Amino acid sequence: MLMFLRQAKNKKTGRTYLSIVHGYRDKESKKSRTKTIKSLGYLDELEKEHDDPIAFFEENVRKMNEQQTLEKFSVTFRFHSDERIQSDTTNRKNFGYAALSKIYHDLGLHTFLINRQRHSKEKYNSNNIMKLLVFARLLYPASKKNTYENKGIFFEKTDFSLDDVYRCLSVLNKHKDALQLCIHERIKEQYKRNTSLVYYDVTNYYFEIDVQDELRRKGVSKEHRPDPIVQMGLFMDTDGIPITYGLHPGNILDKQTLLPMLGKIQRDFSLGRIIVVADKGMTTGDNIWYTLSAKNGYVFSFSIRGANREFKDYVLNQQDYIYKNEDFKIKSRLYPREITVTSKIGKKLKKTVDEKQVVFYSKKFALKAKADRAPALEKARSLIRNPSQYNRATSYGAAKYIKNLAFDVKTGEILNDAKHLLFDEEKLRQEEELDGYYAIITSEYKESDERIIEIYRGLWKIEESFKITKSDLESRPVFLSRQEHIEAHFLTCFVALVIARILEHRLKGKYSVTVLLESLRRASCSHIQENYYLFDYVDETLNDIGQEFGIEFDKKCLQLGEIKKILGEVKKG
Repeated sequence: MLMFLRQAKNKKTGRTYLSIVHGYRDKESKKSRTKTIKSLGYLDELEKEHDDPIAFFEENVRKMNEQQTLEKFSVTFRFHSDERIQSDTTNRKNFGYAALSKIYHDLGLHTFLINRQRHSKEKYNSNNIMKLLVFARLLYPASKKNTYENKGIFFEKTDFSLDDVYRCLSVLNKHKDALQLCIHERIKEQYKRNTSLVYYDVTNYYFEIDVQDELRRKGVSKEHRPDPIVQMGLFMDTDGIPITYGLHPGNILDKQTLLPMLGKIQRDFSLGRIIVVADKGMTTGDNIWYTLSAKNGYVFSFSIRGANREFKDYVLNQQDYIYKNEDFKIKSRLYPREITVTSKIGKKLKKTVDEKQVVFYSKKFALKAKADRAPALEKARSLIRNPSQYNRATSYGAAKYIKNLAFDVKTGEILNDAKHLLFDEEKLRQEEELDGYYAIITSEYKESDERIIEIYRGLWKIEESFKITKSDLESRPVFLSRQEHIEAHFLTCFVALVIARILEHRLKGKYSVTVLLESLRRASCSHIQENYYLFDYVDETLNDIGQEFGIEFDKKCLQLGEIKKILGEVKKG
């Protein structure tokens, strides 16, 4: 609100007193208030200095308002020593989420949710709830309850209850597939998404409960935890931006998730021919055969240690290796490989695929393998000296290097004494001779060896995405029990990850997601007086984000109206 000239008439004396006041809306009471900016004096006294004091000072006020509009004005705050902070008020607000809001609205998520709710009976606004869940997941990850209790941190409408949040989760789950497709179409349009290559990987998320159901099952945890888990399969494009995801029961093996996910992405996303890039966990006969049957291609890593003797001999045979430098050599061959395929009725069939096999050696990989093995070797030698101090669980990683080692089936205790345990030198020698060697198998035989390696190396982006969801987004442990709520939780995590990756992409990879989110988290302000907010942090990252999205993060003081205007501009997706 603007300043104006107040003319206050004294009822006793009849004299008129002039002052310049500023009108504003109180953020707590929502009522209009005024604050005196400058006391001018009595009109009869001012007439001695000015022919028409009212016209003179009204012109002054007009210029002051004009200057304020041009944002070239100074603000003076006065505090009384006995002023108190009102309880249950959020005086600290985040402003950094403006950049996230820009991406959110560019993706059309608001339009999608508003349209889906247009004819529903729900009283709450699902778009507002989705924004809270996504922005909070990116900047202040917490449980749904804590997120709701901290909802005042954003300049957004939060006229919904905690129960509404949980009800909305069921609605979000209902539209999760359509929402992912909507996001994909927008990314194709705005960022010219390239899906000729798609990267696939699987991770799992744990629940801090012992209850199992159709989705939450005990399985092979990536973090070696005994809790029930859920498996997530994720497809990603070449820019590191997720395409789609799927949840699977925790007791499903990683390799069993690819074909359902591949069917989903081909059916729903109409990508045409794709080349699937994945690690050796996906390298099964079924996955290869059915990928090829769908007219797609593959680039998979291949376990040399788990391969047959013929392949190991090919790897170790130094003939045909080409040295790129003294620490790196490479060779390849076209080779018909026999695989085992499961038919629709469960019968095992032998099939032959013609593929290119690329093998390379890296001294850096060799040194890493040796360093990674060292703790297990140290544990193995310690176990041989003191077997009573270990059991099946604590000997994990070391047991394979020990001969004659046996465990009690019920207790897991070691049954052998030290004199019968021997270190397996042959096992160690066999592992060491393969240190530094890596193999990739592919249907794309026309591609150069270097290109195949380059394609495969892009897989690190999807591994990094899982780290982001688990560390920056704190997506686990999951504190929900109903399956539809669990599904919706991972949908909000997926949307948050997409926004984070687009933010990283828009900044051309100059900053990591962790750095970007930390700067946006620190871009906060405090309510001072009236409708003014004071900002106290800016850095190079925020300036670069601001330049990309047209947001000034370096302003020291802004009025609520100006803040809302900026937030309104970023919503024009």
